[in-house]
Amino acid sequence: MGRFVSLRETLVLRGGFLFARKRDRLISFTANETNLMRPFPACLIGLMIAAAGPALAQTKPATKSSTPATETRYFTSIDGLMDGNADVILKETYQGKTVTSAVLDVCYPAARGSDRKDRFVANLAVSGQTMTGTTQSIGDKLPVAVNLTRKATGDTYEFKGEIRVGQTTTHVISTDNADLSEKEYQENQINDDGIVAAPKDFTQVSPEAVAVKVKLDSAADLLKYLKGQNVGIAVNSLAISCESLRSGQMTLNLSVDPSRAADLISRVKAQPGVTSAGWTSGLVDMERAMRFPAKDWTDGGKLNREKLTTTIAATLESALSAKLASSSWSDDTGKLVLHFKRPSELFPALGLVETIELNALVAADRPDAADHLMLWVSSPSVTTTDESAPPKLNLIDTSSDDDEGDQNDESGIVDALAKQFKAQRWDIENSAWK
Repeated sequence: MGRFVSLRETLVLRGGFLFARKRDRLISFTANETNLMRPFPACLIGLMIAAAGPALAQTKPATKSSTPATETRYFTSIDGLMDGNADVILKETYQGKTVTSAVLDVCYPAARGSDRKDRFVANLAVSGQTMTGTTQSIGDKLPVAVNLTRKATGDTYEFKGEIRVGQTTTHVISTDNADLSEKEYQENQINDDGIVAAPKDFTQVSPEAVAVKVKLDSAADLLKYLKGQNVGIAVNSLAISCESLRSGQMTLNLSVDPSRAADLISRVKAQPGVTSAGWTSGLVDMERAMRFPAKDWTDGGKLNREKLTTTIAATLESALSAKLASSSWSDDTGKLVLHFKRPSELFPALGLVETIELNALVAADRPDAADHLMLWVSSPSVTTTDESAPPKLNLIDTSSDDDEGDQNDESGIVDALAKQFKAQRWDIENSAWK
């Protein structure tokens, strides 16, 4: 019979033959002891390994990878670039704790005070604390050179150096910069364009407000397509933002008669480069809106504008103690613009006149199969003038542009209209008509 292996010995299997390791020596079982000069059956080897306990399992320790993990981190703000008007993203790639490469993405005004943006993206070579690279700006094709020093200062980082764009050099001294992980950065990039392709009603979006997202290289052709179509285009939506330069798309904000909005959306969706279109936020503020049955205010599915004008004007004349001076419906936006006049109480002896302007919007309360209308009325805008015989006082309005006016319906015009139309008002707390 073969001899027993003590607990101080370890079984070692090599080429189907079994040996005992004692300290640093391999001791073979001799042919006289166990006839181990021929291979052991697999079942017998398994039994002997199990009997040997955990010692055999520990003979080959697991090896760990010596390559450090790769990680990406971001800085989304570096102060001082382009007079503080630059939008900056610095992407760094780490191997363990060492930065191995970086990409600097800078969007900035093309000229001082300009709304037009330019942008460059530079791949930076990293050598210790130094980051350098060259590229060309995307819009104006200007040469760009970057030379930055990056230094850790506790939990934040400091950047110093120079960035030259064309003939303009910016000296960078930026401290207390915190970086973001890939997950944190992506969470911050989530952007809601506010476009709703198929709203169930017009309580979250406005019936006259349309937004169109289009690729930058197709935007000019889309704007040419919209010429002469009785569509208002928001001037501020023509400015190409840094977000648009990075995504390659921009959002145009349009105003259109609510009765033509669905048709416009359908047509622009078919234009080259358009990636989405729908309704968005606009004129309608639900605190100044009301809802009522459509049957008495439409003819053949169209608004009875004359009847609506007469009723709205008469109601506002009473609420404002003023007389209607003019009224008109916009073919572009579908708005009803009303002007009223009344004597000014500011300085009665002068006989001054107040001109009050209000905008109203009447539309179906939902895009499809609507049997109710929604009426919204703006806050009144008041202008005081001298309408006496010449010579006249030249009155200048010095009120702040930030004044919100009659947002709380101090004149009672919303309540008066709701009563006249037997309309429901919007319950802000419960998000429902009441």
